Amino acid sequence: MPEVIFPGPDGRIEGRFSPAPRPRAPVAMILHPHPNAGGTMNNRIVQDLYKTFQRRGFATLRFNFRGVGKSQGTFDNGIGELSDAAAALDWVQSFHPEAQTTWIAGFSFGAWIGMQLLMRRPEIRGFISIAPPANLYDFSFLAPCPSSGIIIQGAEDEVATPLATQKLVDKLRTQRHITIHHDTIPRANHFFEHEMPDLMRSVDNYLDMRLDPNSPIK
Repeated sequence: MPEVIFPGPDGRIEGRFSPAPRPRAPVAMILHPHPNAGGTMNNRIVQDLYKTFQRRGFATLRFNFRGVGKSQGTFDNGIGELSDAAAALDWVQSFHPEAQTTWIAGFSFGAWIGMQLLMRRPEIRGFISIAPPANLYDFSFLAPCPSSGIIIQGAEDEVATPLATQKLVDKLRTQRHITIHHDTIPRANHFFEHEMPDLMRSVDNYLDMRLDPNSPIK
């Protein structure tokens, strides 16, 4: 898990990067929760997502948004953070220009940023959005959502409410040519404090299905 520093739009960005073990391996990038609520790339869910993609042979990056850890700059209400994510993806792809596919995974605020990045980067073919705060942020930019993915929600989430998430899922499911999976983890709060095994089982089951060569979702 080598520490990396690379240039971002507002100064240097700090990350952790696991190179791919083979040519043309897929790329994955993991986005952390809200900086003003203590979110960093060392968040437990972010780290577990990172390890999951790393185990599966992806070139995998997690990084700190501007103003977090050693990343320079100051919080920018999502605008600058989206630019950070785009710069980070450029950096990974500079090492893996022949990557077969690209995935984005994000938790909470990171899920919101990740889904905005989907709209800008057609090479992203899959996403994992954990507890996207659809009641706090506008997700109407997903019109249409360009790729298939999974949205995972805690049934007892007090921050990103299940009702708002369900409305987002229902809206995305009206679109053609993509498939949106939706898992609700019983008893889980926003941070999945006692349900991490259930959360990661949901992630792994979805990746098993999507990465199968015979998967109906391309």
